[in-house]
Amino acid sequence: MSYVQAALIQEEKKQFHLIMIKPSHYDDEGYVIQWLRSSIPSNTLAVLNGLALECAERKVLGENTSIELQTFDETNTRIDIHTLSKLILNSGNNSLIALVGVQSNQFPRAVDIARQFIAKGIQVAIGGFHVSGCLAMLPKLPTEIQEASNMGISLFAGEIEGRFDLLLKDAFSKKMKPIYNYMDDLPNIDGVAIPYLPISMLKKTSGTRASFDAGRGCPFLCSFCTIINVQGHKSRFRTADDIEKIIRTNYEEGIKNFFISDDDFARNRQWEAIFDRIIALRENEGLEVWIIIQVDTMCHKIPRFIQKAGQAGVTRVFIGLESINPEALAGAKKKQNKISEYKVMLDAWHQAGALTYAGYILGFPTDTPESILMDIKTIQEELPIDLLEFFILTPLPGSEDHKVLHQKGVKMSTDMNEYDIVHITTAHPLMTDSEWLGIYEKAWDAYYTPEHVEKVIHRAREWGYPAENMMTKLLHFYACPKIEKVHPLEGGLLRLKYRLDRRYGMPIENPLVFYPRYLFETLRKFSQFLLLFYRFKRILNKANRAPLQEPLEEPLKILA
Repeated sequence: MSYVQAALIQEEKKQFHLIMIKPSHYDDEGYVIQWLRSSIPSNTLAVLNGLALECAERKVLGENTSIELQTFDETNTRIDIHTLSKLILNSGNNSLIALVGVQSNQFPRAVDIARQFIAKGIQVAIGGFHVSGCLAMLPKLPTEIQEASNMGISLFAGEIEGRFDLLLKDAFSKKMKPIYNYMDDLPNIDGVAIPYLPISMLKKTSGTRASFDAGRGCPFLCSFCTIINVQGHKSRFRTADDIEKIIRTNYEEGIKNFFISDDDFARNRQWEAIFDRIIALRENEGLEVWIIIQVDTMCHKIPRFIQKAGQAGVTRVFIGLESINPEALAGAKKKQNKISEYKVMLDAWHQAGALTYAGYILGFPTDTPESILMDIKTIQEELPIDLLEFFILTPLPGSEDHKVLHQKGVKMSTDMNEYDIVHITTAHPLMTDSEWLGIYEKAWDAYYTPEHVEKVIHRAREWGYPAENMMTKLLHFYACPKIEKVHPLEGGLLRLKYRLDRRYGMPIENPLVFYPRYLFETLRKFSQFLLLFYRFKRILNKANRAPLQEPLEEPLKILA
């Protein structure tokens, strides 16, 4: 090859920048909710990053074009739009900004990020539950999505397995379609590239935990749920080989904690094969793997499920309790919940060594402030739940509840930022908005009383869970809504605020106003947290002094 030929080939080499961003959303003052360390890693970001890495390896844009990949989770990383834009434009503007996994409450922030890139002539696509759910359930695009499309933002509905090549090629040739709609063609996920995020990103979350979906789809019909209308009812799953590869890949980087993000892992038809494989890794090779899963309230009826979960290292389990009111459960089409079985199920998880989280929805049509407080008291007295988290019943776009209200012309909030399960978005038949929001705020106080915190810690000692670990989790779940005014699942370590990162259309504050107030807020929150910590520490000490009913065996080895 001559020098000239080599030079020509070198000139033909190109770079394509694929930048994937999981956006956060705004607080009530219009500032991005962001943390020094956020709570849970984004499964969607891990899935797309793994697929993108595989596309780059296969050189889907040609031998002479490299795909330069960057991923950002805005809940723990500030997005430097100026620097990213400069990088893209200086390398020929071969690029795609992909805003991924965008939920309804994150859609306004996603659009605000997109508009800044669009203004510089950079291509942007938005995908996730809001776009997918609306296209699946509504007869036409809602206003906010149509306005995003009018701005030149491409929309992606459905799942990207098997379609990433096409999307990248369209972006590379600058022929992006306005809408990519694959809602009627959900792909299989077995044998595809595994979800993956580098350890540098996982270290920005509490527990340095990796997240992956072992399956998608849910057989149930809950009317408030969006998952069944976005991921479908048919069970699609990864194989045990896929799961082993995920665990080994992360374990080699020092990751031992995993969150299986399936909405209901108990209904994954491959659950036993997956558990058996993980058990083998733990018992035969000594891999210290610890897992969080999500299940339904009847999972204990599945033979061997909870037993094998414990053997596989499941130490925490999210349970879709939702309510103890039979009428509310029936109205929400959550007929699978059998209240008489709750205690049996919860005891079974404790016997397997797993801490229990339960979600409780406030605002079913028959709920009142009095009935909610009565239900919480009943739970405290009769159900051995460890952590209870509260949600405001919200007609999320993509759910049957939202579709029905939309068809009936019922007034709902038009600000998607409020669809975060802690704001009121539509009227309640028995409570005013202030009563509804008031009982949501009061519910945390009603459950996390000093007496009940002591009871939960003492109970944890009896079934073998480290008491101090339990206290820490109880403190986190109570402190987030009381101090930071965010849901615990959206919380993190040390709230970050940036003066210029404010919602589009809201004024940028004067530095002399913003920074002193931010400093004062931070110090005030820190002081409030210290007071709560010492209160919970005193409760812990009291619980530790109480005699146990049975001799305490060696505490379970539980990681953060």
